[in-house]
Amino acid sequence: MKPATAALKLDVYLPATPQEFQDGMVSREELDELQRNPPQWLADLRKDGPHPRNVVAARLRVSNSGLARGGITDPLTTAQIAALAADPPEWLVKEREIHAENKREERRLQAAREEAAAAPVQQKAPAKKVASAKKPAPRKAAAARRGR
Repeated sequence: MKPATAALKLDVYLPATPQEFQDGMVSREELDELQRNPPQWLADLRKDGPHPRNVVAARLRVSNSGLARGGITDPLTTAQIAALAADPPEWLVKEREIHAENKREERRLQAAREEAAAAPVQQKAPAKKVASAKKPAPRKAAAARRGR
């Protein structure tokens, strides 16, 4: 797979990885080995950063969109994330509330879907056909009958 895909699966920021990782292809076996036994560079990146947006968002407990609305477009290090979390700016507090509300709604909807799936399925009775009134004649036919 491409290095960008492997970096995404490893939750690391690709430009911060070693050049040989960025230049070569990564096989599925190599990726599995990196996940099982991470080399020192991978352990350091995961610990200290810089971290990709999805990791920054997860650590700050906001969405990726919330990061963008807050003006965070660059990758952050663990120290920068900790500084933001220790003294959260107003946008971060607001985005955390929005994210928490969205997560609550997702859990509520998931519970409703699971409840609906667990409920016994009831067969609906076939609808009875209602005799409808005669359809009105088309306008041309009505005009012809009147002698026009």
